[in-house]
Amino acid sequence: MSNAINKINNLSDTIKNSNDIQKKEGDFSSVLKESIKEVNNLQKEGDKAMSDIATGSVKDLHQAAIAIDKAELSMKLMLEVRNKALNAYKELSRTQM
Repeated sequence: MSNAINKINNLSDTIKNSNDIQKKEGDFSSVLKESIKEVNNLQKEGDKAMSDIATGSVKDLHQAAIAIDKAELSMKLMLEVRNKALNAYKELSRTQM
């Protein structure tokens, strides 16, 4: 139960950070680039945690599992954003002008 609450809190923090980026940058392409960089960093942390688990050099298994979960959730969120953007583009391209 607390694991799910932590995931929700982390996702909420990610959304707040993206809102802060939007206020600072304002440009969609800049927000998208920052989000991709964030997802990439989380993926690298998740990969490192997995390799640490595989080699047995992990110090805190719980923190490693959290890093892996963050990477997975961020990638799923990025894929959903991509899917929504593609659907919106397809819908606009079908619209007659």
